[in-house]
Amino acid sequence: MLLLEIFETIPDGYSTDKEDNTVLKLSDLRTTRLDLTQLNKLRKMNDVRNIEQQEKIKTISKQYKPPAAAAAPGL
Repeated sequence: MLLLEIFETIPDGYSTDKEDNTVLKLSDLRTTRLDLTQLNKLRKMNDVRNIEQQEKIKTISKQYKPPAAAAAPGL
């Protein structure tokens, strides 16, 4: 969990605690099957996370990019 996630709202596509109704017991022997709505939510969550990761990489590369004046010394 990131520090920013504490202060920001949950974006669309993420699961919430109220949707988690899959509490398993010790006596449950069968595996649960995913339906299409759950698969669609997982796909959306993965897409959102990929976009967030790309944005994070862009901001980090901006932070650690050398300044323009130091990139061409002697010219």
